[in-house]
Amino acid sequence: LILPLNMFRSTLLRLSTLLLVLPFILAQSQCSATQKCPASAPCCSEYGFCGTGSYCHQGCEPLHSNTLTSCRPNPLCQSQSTNFPADLDRLQLNATKYNGNATAYDWVVNAGYVVPTSDGLRLTLNKTNSGSKISSTKYIMYGQIDFTMQTSKWAGVVSAAITMSDVKDEIDWEWPGTATSEAQTNIWFLGIANYTNTLGQKVEMGTNTAEGFHTYTLNWQPDYLQWLIDGRVVRTINRADTLSSSGRYEYPSTPSRIQLSIWPGGIPASAQGTIDWAGGLIQWNEPEYTQNGYYWNTIKAVTVKCGPTANVTAGTRGWAYMGNTSLSVPYVAVTNASTMLSSAMRGVTSPLTLMGAISLVGVVLLGAVSSVL
Repeated sequence: LILPLNMFRSTLLRLSTLLLVLPFILAQSQCSATQKCPASAPCCSEYGFCGTGSYCHQGCEPLHSNTLTSCRPNPLCQSQSTNFPADLDRLQLNATKYNGNATAYDWVVNAGYVVPTSDGLRLTLNKTNSGSKISSTKYIMYGQIDFTMQTSKWAGVVSAAITMSDVKDEIDWEWPGTATSEAQTNIWFLGIANYTNTLGQKVEMGTNTAEGFHTYTLNWQPDYLQWLIDGRVVRTINRADTLSSSGRYEYPSTPSRIQLSIWPGGIPASAQGTIDWAGGLIQWNEPEYTQNGYYWNTIKAVTVKCGPTANVTAGTRGWAYMGNTSLSVPYVAVTNASTMLSSAMRGVTSPLTLMGAISLVGVVLLGAVSSVL
């Protein structure tokens, strides 16, 4: 069993810690498209706050940061397979210790805690941890990802396997609540849903997603995107079909982390629409929960096949954002700049980072529920 130290803290201690650091969080500068971070706290985190250290990699929003070079580059994709729990040594269990060295680790636990079993790696959800999320250390920009997994099955509990870029391009597999006979698919462009492409896109499984392992695939190419289940194509979106009235293609096209999570859609703090979509409020008295102390999904393997990367030469380490096109579409170029934090950057830790696994609670209280997992 692998548990972070704060898993053993009481609820009272967790809440006390939150109250202690909350004034510092509230005092942090916020960042957005119209308000960039100051030089003293140059990096805009994925949750929209300015800071240093871990704020400057994994989710750092370059276009909202002080300069385009404030965020560390996105580590280049590497074709590989991870099998859990055999490859557990490639998983950094504490995100606050990850310094951007993508050669040392393939995955980082961003929130919650994980439990290795003979079947795979369980991502867990309980009353106090707001769910669990792991992210790849390397980014992918086109290619294929195979997730072999078993979903959760309880009302209000959501499983997800997605790609997420630093500018909020997103491709989703999601499994909400007790709807274990279907899978749901979505795309987002710069954090904006194209409801023409996303609304009502459910895929009937013909089997139970929580009772057996299935392989869910994202085949993401420059001109088209496919979702596959056990090798069978169940949905296709063509880039050509995403042309907007403004003349731009609203199609995911930026380097993205691979993320797997379990999160609580069915809690009183959620919007009613989210609660309904997630299958209702979470019931904390289910036999599996009382026996184990958590709900879970199980990840057996993730296989990544990278797409071709232009202009990669010896020493190339990552992708760096260069700005926006005339149609406000972010674009990147390869770079040999280091993806790692400098020693000076590693020495500065923000109050939000210090909260560790309860940082998500602080984010929820600040009203960023939709961006947590």
